[in-house]
Amino acid sequence: MIDFSALFLSTGVVALAEMGDKTQLLSLMLAARYPRQAGPIIAGILLATIANHACAAYFGHWLASFMSPDVMRWILGLGFLAIGLWLLVPDRLDDAGSAKAKNAAWPVFFLTTGLFFLAEMGDKTQIATIALGARYADVIAVTIGTTLGMMLANAPAVWIGARFTNRIPIRWVHAVAAITFIVIGLVTLAYQ
Repeated sequence: MIDFSALFLSTGVVALAEMGDKTQLLSLMLAARYPRQAGPIIAGILLATIANHACAAYFGHWLASFMSPDVMRWILGLGFLAIGLWLLVPDRLDDAGSAKAKNAAWPVFFLTTGLFFLAEMGDKTQIATIALGARYADVIAVTIGTTLGMMLANAPAVWIGARFTNRIPIRWVHAVAAITFIVIGLVTLAYQ
């Protein structure tokens, strides 16, 4: 049976954390560069996210098996607080998307998958996925939830393009996401 609390929390916090994140900016950049390739771009984002977040959730779950519940509670609580504070610093897109690909479906798909997988390494949403994988026993629910959260943030960015982020005050989204992570961190630290 799937843990719906893990699924919904994972979806929500990652969708919020992804707003204005470098991988969302990468989605916008790829959509602007390859405007007729929304399908391959979205498919590449999906594949890269599933691979990256499944590994991250299982890594977090594996880490949790080596630590006492008390140590894990402190690590998770402080980790969630750190992610919440990190969310207050907006990302900027590096030169990750400087590679050129032909404007055909397969090259764009492979370019998107590779760039997105690499851009997600060490990103706050990947670290959040590790923490969620450590917090919840159902790593499949965490993986599905974090992947769904990434897709909720990135698919519209691809479809709508730059107009999407201009309509949402990114500072507000970052603040809501930061508060969510900080509250989760404080609740985790208070729970015994």
